[in-house]
Amino acid sequence: MNDLLESSLLVLVQLVMLVGWIGEFIPGIPGLLIIWLAALGYGLIAGFSTLGIVLFILITLLMIAGSILDNVLVGVGAHKGGASLLSIAVALAVFIAGTIFFPPIGGIIAAPIAILLLEFLRRKDLRQAWLAVRGMAAGWGLAFAFQFGIGFFMILLWWLWVWKG
Repeated sequence: MNDLLESSLLVLVQLVMLVGWIGEFIPGIPGLLIIWLAALGYGLIAGFSTLGIVLFILITLLMIAGSILDNVLVGVGAHKGGASLLSIAVALAVFIAGTIFFPPIGGIIAAPIAILLLEFLRRKDLRQAWLAVRGMAAGWGLAFAFQFGIGFFMILLWWLWVWKG
């Protein structure tokens, strides 16, 4: 690959990765998936050396772990706040639907409302329902911190691939 094409590819991949990484600030934007897709695109175009394969596997494992961790931490936070498993499952479904039909903030608004309403109906206590929403928000915050760090590490692994690969 000539120098101009290689430089252009590196700039494009880095820009897409930065969009994914910054996208972590918006719940519902699959930032880690975007970073992963950029790394995959780089590998398909530039080629996979042995080191590239190893680093891409690590990037893949981080993306999967970060994506699972996101849902777990939000659910655990809501559960610690007193939400039932049914409320958490419904809120997750509402989050997904809200994000699909009213991107990017539909899910962000719909999920806490779902938890609040379901927990209020279950407990008949607005204060207890609000605690469940606060727990969910704390879980979101913790999930964001982990995903932001994981995204940064994925980008660092890609740079190692580019530099050493």
